[in-house]
Amino acid sequence: MTASTVLWLLLSLLAAFALSFYQYLFKAKKRSRLHIFLAFLRFVTLFSVFVLLINPVITRKDLETVKTPLPIVLDNSQSIKELGQDGLAKQLAEKLTSNKELKDKYDVQLYTFDESFGSGKEPDFKGKQTNIDQAAQNLKQLYRNANYPVVLLSDGNQTIGNDYVYSFRENTAVYPLVLGDTTTFLDLRVSQVNVNKYAFLKNKFPVEVFLQYNGNKNVNAVFSIMQGNSVLSKQNVVFSKDRKAQSLSVLLDASKVGVQTFKAVISSAEAEKNKYNNVKNFAVEVIDQRSEVALVSSINHPDLGALKRSIETNQQRKVTILKPNEVKSLQDYNVLILYQPDASFRQLLELNKNAGLNTFIITGLSTDFNLLNQYQQQLNFRMTSQREEYLADFDSQFNLFAATDIGFGQFPPLQHPFGTITPKENTNVLLQARIRNVKTENPLMVFSENGPQRSAFLLGENIWKWRMESHQNNKSFEQFDIFMDKTIQFLASNSKRKSLVVNHESFYNSGEVIQIKAQYFNKNYEFEENARLTIQLKNKKTGSTKNYDFLKGSNEYKVNLDGLDAGQYSFTVKEATSNTSYSGSFEVLDFEIEKQFVNPDLARLKQTAANTNGTVYYPAQVDQLADVLLKNENYKAIQKEIIKKSPMIDWIWLLVILVVSLAAEWFIRKYNGLL
Repeated sequence: MTASTVLWLLLSLLAAFALSFYQYLFKAKKRSRLHIFLAFLRFVTLFSVFVLLINPVITRKDLETVKTPLPIVLDNSQSIKELGQDGLAKQLAEKLTSNKELKDKYDVQLYTFDESFGSGKEPDFKGKQTNIDQAAQNLKQLYRNANYPVVLLSDGNQTIGNDYVYSFRENTAVYPLVLGDTTTFLDLRVSQVNVNKYAFLKNKFPVEVFLQYNGNKNVNAVFSIMQGNSVLSKQNVVFSKDRKAQSLSVLLDASKVGVQTFKAVISSAEAEKNKYNNVKNFAVEVIDQRSEVALVSSINHPDLGALKRSIETNQQRKVTILKPNEVKSLQDYNVLILYQPDASFRQLLELNKNAGLNTFIITGLSTDFNLLNQYQQQLNFRMTSQREEYLADFDSQFNLFAATDIGFGQFPPLQHPFGTITPKENTNVLLQARIRNVKTENPLMVFSENGPQRSAFLLGENIWKWRMESHQNNKSFEQFDIFMDKTIQFLASNSKRKSLVVNHESFYNSGEVIQIKAQYFNKNYEFEENARLTIQLKNKKTGSTKNYDFLKGSNEYKVNLDGLDAGQYSFTVKEATSNTSYSGSFEVLDFEIEKQFVNPDLARLKQTAANTNGTVYYPAQVDQLADVLLKNENYKAIQKEIIKKSPMIDWIWLLVILVVSLAAEWFIRKYNGLL
């Protein structure tokens, strides 16, 4: 308290004494004990009020000792158990955390990590992944401004995350306590397989394989790729002390539709401690993108051959040229190209009303436009008998699919009857018609999408000249053929919207996060916030089933199916209110990355210790590690002086005293008839 505050308190004391003396003792004819007691109560009341008005601040000093944190970080991943170090790891952690001298000097805390990081968890060594980098990042957040040591109990084998060698802070000394036998064992390993998730039927797909060798002598090995009991590829590989890693590339045939599972296997005559890492499963989903295209024409024209060659440059397309009367059924076709339809097409157009195939209509000088006005609603034709030549202008606003200008403006003109062509709703113009230098309102190439139905119109004949001109300009048919392929691709795929949309992979690796996402839409195709989605999962081999509920996220529902054993699974997602359902399947491949190791990664642990001015220790040296930590003068407890200032108005007892003194004075005066 300041001197002025003390002076005010003294004046308050005198004023309270003077007022209470004047009120009860100065005028009293007889000074009894009652008057003295009442004067005391009045004095307490007045002085308490004066103190509250002055509100002096009381300062109190406390001393607090802050110890240096000592995080002991224990690897809780499955690799520790596979190396036979789980029991020893628990013993070492217990020995360090219960060391009384360490606890006197440090604030000892035990943390565990695998794919996640936490404290207070009993280690079970069942973690499917190891992320040492995440442990380092969490320690940075917990001890931001501190200078402290870290004891890292781990084998150093990280499976996910950034390189932990450079993850720890500069003011953090890391002391790795190595778990695992550092003796070098001969080991062959398929370390990584790179392959696309999807391949097209009857194509070849590449597989890139990385092989590793741990040992010091020359070894002859055999690498093969198998599907079931069939060997698809086989080659000899040689390793030596100086050649411990190799990469191989293999081309495999996509011969069957669906998820195809393969095995990459490396073997030798040498004895190995761990043969689990000699095999790695991988899978590819083979997609049948093959489209059957019916090109129907009643006339002979060079355009037919040009269209067939252009479309069939994509090996997944097959074009069959037919006369209108030769088409008896449309079940075998995906896309219908109608070249200059005339009266002979009427039966075919009637047939397509029920089949609902997407159509590509090409009109020209031999087209019956009255027939087209009857059987399609996208364009309205009002044509004359006069012939006209139309040039093309590319419309950059086209947005139904990614189309590029391949030089349409320089292509030769297409021939078409002169007249008015009016686009209706749900049409998107790709090419606009131009007569010499005069732009017209007529389109030249139009696409339409109405729900699941898609259609395209090319309003002019002699497109074979475009293909030839493209080749003349680019020395290749490629640009024109890609443009035509995009057109067929647009027509070959329907986009009918479903109320229940489920997203999932066709296969997952064992140990990965298996997440299935779903969206449910109401009748207006708006995301339904209150849908009740469930999934029934069935193991195809055992027949056992499990049910899960989806959890709502932002504009989607999710369910995690972690912990599934390797095998094939089928599932059904159902919405409870509408009873809408979706069925699918996926496969979990047998691959556990934590079982791939035979030795600790001593080199990286040593590098981590060197980068942070720490030292690597082994389990037999745990007492030596504790002794080093105790004798390290860089880590000392800090004594802090904490000054606490509390205003008197916050002192609750002063208010209690004031209330008690006032109440006691009132009751005593009332009892003795002094009121």
